[in-house]
Amino acid sequence: MAADLGELLVPYMPTIRVPKTGDCVYRSECAYSYDSPESDGGLYVCMSTFLGFGREHVERHYKKTGQCVYMHLKRHTRPKATGASGGTLPKRKNGKIFLDLEINFDSSSDYEYEDEVKLVIFPDHFEIPLPNIEELPALVTIACDAVLNSKSPYLKQDPDSWEEELLVSKYANNLAQLDNGVRIPPSGWKCAKCEMRDNLWLNLTDGSILCGRWFFDGRGGNGHALEHHKQMGYPLAVKLGSITPDGADVYSFEEEEAVLDPHIAKHLAHFGIDMLQMNKTENGVVDNVVTPRITEWEVIQESGMKLKPMFGPGYTGVKNLGNSCYISTVMQIIFSIPEFQRAYVGNLPRIFDYSPLDPTQDFNTQMSKVGHGLLSGQFSKPHIKSELIEQVMREEEHKPLPRGITLRMFKGLVSSGHPEFSSKRQQDAHEFLMHLVNLVERNSIGIGTENPSDVFRFLVEERTQCCQSRKVRYTQRVDYMMQLPVALEAATNRDELIAHEVKRKEAESGKRPPPELVRARVPFSACLQAFSEPDNVDDFWSSALQAKSAAIKTSRFASFPEYLIVQIKKFTFGLDWVPKKLDVSIDMPDLLDINHLRAAGLQPQEEELPDIAPPIVIPDDSRGHTRNQYLDPPDIDESSVMQLAEMGFPLEACRKAVYYTGSMGAEVAFNWIIAHMEEPDFAEPLVIPGYEGAAAGPVMIDDQPPEEIVALIISMGFQRYQALQALKATNNNLERALDWIFLHPDLEEESESVSDVNDLENNSNANIVSETAPEGPRVKDGHGRYELFGFISHMGTSTMSGHYVCHIKKDGRWVIYNDHKVCASERPPKDLGYIYFYRRMP
Repeated sequence: MAADLGELLVPYMPTIRVPKTGDCVYRSECAYSYDSPESDGGLYVCMSTFLGFGREHVERHYKKTGQCVYMHLKRHTRPKATGASGGTLPKRKNGKIFLDLEINFDSSSDYEYEDEVKLVIFPDHFEIPLPNIEELPALVTIACDAVLNSKSPYLKQDPDSWEEELLVSKYANNLAQLDNGVRIPPSGWKCAKCEMRDNLWLNLTDGSILCGRWFFDGRGGNGHALEHHKQMGYPLAVKLGSITPDGADVYSFEEEEAVLDPHIAKHLAHFGIDMLQMNKTENGVVDNVVTPRITEWEVIQESGMKLKPMFGPGYTGVKNLGNSCYISTVMQIIFSIPEFQRAYVGNLPRIFDYSPLDPTQDFNTQMSKVGHGLLSGQFSKPHIKSELIEQVMREEEHKPLPRGITLRMFKGLVSSGHPEFSSKRQQDAHEFLMHLVNLVERNSIGIGTENPSDVFRFLVEERTQCCQSRKVRYTQRVDYMMQLPVALEAATNRDELIAHEVKRKEAESGKRPPPELVRARVPFSACLQAFSEPDNVDDFWSSALQAKSAAIKTSRFASFPEYLIVQIKKFTFGLDWVPKKLDVSIDMPDLLDINHLRAAGLQPQEEELPDIAPPIVIPDDSRGHTRNQYLDPPDIDESSVMQLAEMGFPLEACRKAVYYTGSMGAEVAFNWIIAHMEEPDFAEPLVIPGYEGAAAGPVMIDDQPPEEIVALIISMGFQRYQALQALKATNNNLERALDWIFLHPDLEEESESVSDVNDLENNSNANIVSETAPEGPRVKDGHGRYELFGFISHMGTSTMSGHYVCHIKKDGRWVIYNDHKVCASERPPKDLGYIYFYRRMP
């Protein structure tokens, strides 16, 4: 038999590889779907590319690549035999093989698992059971062993990589907790064996509070928590002071590492600790001495209500990866919009058929995968308790039903190379939404239909008036979101807020619990009025005066989008530089009419500012000559840049702040950021006059961008002059050019002479361009009456922490999406939202 297997595999040996350092082995999830080893058909891992495929998709890969040898991974799940101990660990055959397998459902002590591994040779589906060391060639055995023991492709060496290195503890699902009546007080903790009051750990089995060792958090301890484990064997402990509504720091003595406990809320509740009421104070000590109140966390998540779970297509939840709720809420909203459903789910067969050899790195493929996972209903099935069904399940193989999907592969792709979204920190859902729209714009040419993000795009008309000459300038720019300021000064309960602030300060000085929260109630009409008010333009250069002057700017809608996104600008900065959120209640309307914000354009009595560019000022050079592109860059204090970047500001904005403040430190640069963060070029790359050299030189006729790339950008809704300038500024790089256009929304058309030169150079394409190029950015204009259909809410004090959930109106009723939990909403908190989504009324 050994010789037969060896001879059978000889033709395929060149296609069987041993994973090398840097190879990603996807043995937990299909590249096209959310099939896994727990799925009915198992998972097939290509022994050449190491991509994983479900039974439905492995044939596609075989036909596309001709690769014949796959490793088939299948986990069989069965109910435990009657009388089996509920406290024992699940029994697993070949447990070492699947030691770090990422499972897609909630494990339960009611089930036992048996893992099966085979080599399958296509197209005949010849199967070779594993392990089969004696009968297989040595290379095949080594390759199989390397695939089975490979690390997750999402675990990176970079400590700031997005994927949480913490794994779920093997003790978490079946943790025994003693009913010893222990209740943990809200304060006054100390080690049970010494007097230490810092670095304290609560054992999750018996509720004992003991001090840790120095390596737990660097502050030292006498090791009594570890000593207790050695005596009693209780495996898990949680650090007191780390418990917040977001989670807690859990350590496994047996596994000797920090771990995740998916049931931490239940385990803490056993000892009387309610995570929703735990709030970490500035010094790291948990403040649990609060009067009972309705907190933002409880209102937004509709805690305390018996919410009815929803199942089926469109009601699929998303498992939280530790910091991924800002992504999942955006994706839930996006795929509730018909245009995105048609583009990515309606075109799924075509997108999959034309996907590249590595579909894990293709944006359209992964968007289709997410859309199908959320809308198919395959991962959102109710638990059936019919006696007949239960009898059938007892006779057949049975397993827990999957509860939602995970976005590991999607997050890994869309966050690749992004300094914020690739980190493990919580991020701003608004920023991710704009990042996603940018990616959709870049990749829309490959989905075979119109760009679905067109439904968000609209034109903004900006009217700038010189205060001295009274002359005006009208410009237009593309935008995707209406940012609404919070008019705190218009709060209807100002007297109540003032009284609360007095009580809060008195409680703080007397070291007493703070008074019950009073939330500012701000009328939506006041916020809309603040949006329409003119803004002062500092340092404005008036072409009429040929000098700097004061000016005011007003913004209006030159077009109304099909779907209007409204962001409430709740986030600001405290005196400690920490981003904070305004805790306000705004009576957001179900029906919104903004027709009065329609732009009117140049009026008959108005006179335009002359179209004269300001003079270019080149600073004196101490060495007696002008800077050029060959000189060394100016000195910038990179340590100050990184301090600011860690606060969440764009890197280029931080570099500009440090440069323009003479590298005088992060504090001075921070003040510059606060003063300039509303400017349209805030996040643009630092450009020093005279330093860019040739970049500001004349347009060369013989250095035109390729016409096919220009046409591609025009097809996305941008104007020809935008495409030309962006490509010239980015050395004809399409991806960078699109980013450049988004970073230059106020880009103006080149002079007539330059345009004439371009037209002469491209005369062979002139007729085609004139017939096919749109007159302006592609927009879906219409009336300005809208209906609310969804909103994303944030809980927490800043975008760098907290949690996101979303509410979506489906089939006439509101539904709450809180990670993997999807339920019918009883009281949608429409007044506490962060990003609102409106659709145009018929």
